[in-house]
Amino acid sequence: MLPNVPEFVVLYYGVLRAGAVVVPMNPLLKTRETEYHLRDSGAQMLFEWHQAPGEGAQGAAAAGVRHMAVEPAAFAGLLAGHAPLPEVSEPDSEDVAVLLYTSGTTGRPKGAMLTHTGLRHNTEVNAVDVQRMTAEDVVVGCLPLFHIFGQICAMSVTVRAGASLTLIPRFDPQTVLDAIARDRATIFEGVPTMYAALLQHPSEADVSTLRMCISGGASLPVEILHGFERRFGCVVLEGFGMSETSPVVTFNHPDRPRKAGSIGTPIKDVQVRLLDEKGQDVTPGEIGELAVRGPNVMKGYWNRPEETAATIPDGWLRSGDLAHRDEDGYLYIVDRKKDMIIRGGYNVYPREIEEVLHEHPAVALAAVVGLADAHLGEEIAAAVVLRPKAQATPDELRQFVKERVAAYKYPREVWLVDTLPTGPSGKILKREISAPTG
Repeated sequence: MLPNVPEFVVLYYGVLRAGAVVVPMNPLLKTRETEYHLRDSGAQMLFEWHQAPGEGAQGAAAAGVRHMAVEPAAFAGLLAGHAPLPEVSEPDSEDVAVLLYTSGTTGRPKGAMLTHTGLRHNTEVNAVDVQRMTAEDVVVGCLPLFHIFGQICAMSVTVRAGASLTLIPRFDPQTVLDAIARDRATIFEGVPTMYAALLQHPSEADVSTLRMCISGGASLPVEILHGFERRFGCVVLEGFGMSETSPVVTFNHPDRPRKAGSIGTPIKDVQVRLLDEKGQDVTPGEIGELAVRGPNVMKGYWNRPEETAATIPDGWLRSGDLAHRDEDGYLYIVDRKKDMIIRGGYNVYPREIEEVLHEHPAVALAAVVGLADAHLGEEIAAAVVLRPKAQATPDELRQFVKERVAAYKYPREVWLVDTLPTGPSGKILKREISAPTG
């Protein structure tokens, strides 16, 4: 339960080197959540940052697990005061290395069993083929390391390349821009809400050293992508990944043409299919559920054989994401399967409507959700955050979309909000969006 601090990196690799399993946990978890993770995983030891409010210690006590508060000076002394450990046996490549708990959007969080092979493969491919990282690179580490995106794509890839990682415990636009300028950073990795925040933040920081920006976690609106590239002069490459796939599945590879809005093509040794409701491959251009097979796929969910079988019924992991493939083999995420809105029998994909809203000059962020409707089954609503000092009315935004999409697609309700709810990684939590009160 550590934030983005150097001690996280040391503990992570120390636990793996000792032949044990790492269970990364969000340091913001409350006591009962901590207790659940510890009991469910069977953890034997909890490391918690010394400045934490003590939820971890209480959760560890409730679960009967040993607890250690990690304090920088004491931690350094602990390392210096001990001789090197005796040789430990090398773990089997298919042993579980990391038990990564999903966000629990449906039911309680589940532990995805990620193997040494899967994590090593993803780290190697990301370092060599995707980011092409060298020891001269400096990576901005504002993605939480307890999340798989930051853990592999930032931390492990940087360690693999012998590069430098600037750790930022909590995302803040000015802090990030100052760090890029101070450390002459060359790579920035973030989720769409981070790109939107940086794009809107006024700053004169020198970010000319950036050579690559990577976006993941959710689809990056094309308008934000282009706006970010224009302002910061750095190419933004999108990919797709999941906790269950260690994480990267596809990417816009640097040696191929970049297609804005696309998640690219599968990485080395990974296969992707698009399946219909019967599990059959769809034809090019048609929408299907993205299924994955490769060394990056998890062994399954910890102590959940039925859910494992449902997610990987035939060796192909069902992602829950709907996508289509173009004539060049590039993949495009349409939406989460569970986020699709069925209005009066018509399928409406929220991302399509969000892309239109982001074309409006006053819109900074938008999220489209479905509302229960007695007549149509579901109705369409949009929560919108405006740019600083920009003005627009709900009616104006509704009309803007109505003029650009079919009649059944535009949002009947538009809510202007100050912020959108986000999870630990900065991903928008649509399940928490509802009509404003008052």
